[in-house]
Amino acid sequence: MRLLSLLLNRRPRTDAIADNLLLLDYLRETAGLTGTKRGCDGGECGACTVLIDGQPRLSCLTLAAGCEGRHVESIEALGDGAGGRMSDLQRAFHEKLGTQCGYCTPGMIMAAEGLLRRNPQPTEAEIRAALAGNLCRCTGYVKIIESVQAAAAEAP
Repeated sequence: MRLLSLLLNRRPRTDAIADNLLLLDYLRETAGLTGTKRGCDGGECGACTVLIDGQPRLSCLTLAAGCEGRHVESIEALGDGAGGRMSDLQRAFHEKLGTQCGYCTPGMIMAAEGLLRRNPQPTEAEIRAALAGNLCRCTGYVKIIESVQAAAAEAP
């Protein structure tokens, strides 16, 4: 066991964790943040994508202990949480029908959020490249791309 201290969704947090605890399990079981989804458990689907220091990372392949002193953001970091207000990107996914069953949506949104933070006006090719590691079995990806484009168009 070790102590893990990090910023989780902009709040400091310290927990005792096992050395081999995956970030995905830390988020879901220790922190109680279930928005991040368990998909393939092998880094192939992107459902578990979170931001670590602003960069998209697969939480199913990341040891929680490796996040010591870092800022981890899950889907719960977007919007205003308890107030129910969505972020611009979440709203665009809703309005442009970028989600169907919704299982992949948190990972898609976090991957897109990482892209839009470093490139507020991405091309379609850049959006596709940023989302290439995220799989969706319900949509044809067209509405997902349109959702990210709509959010980018709203950016100042």
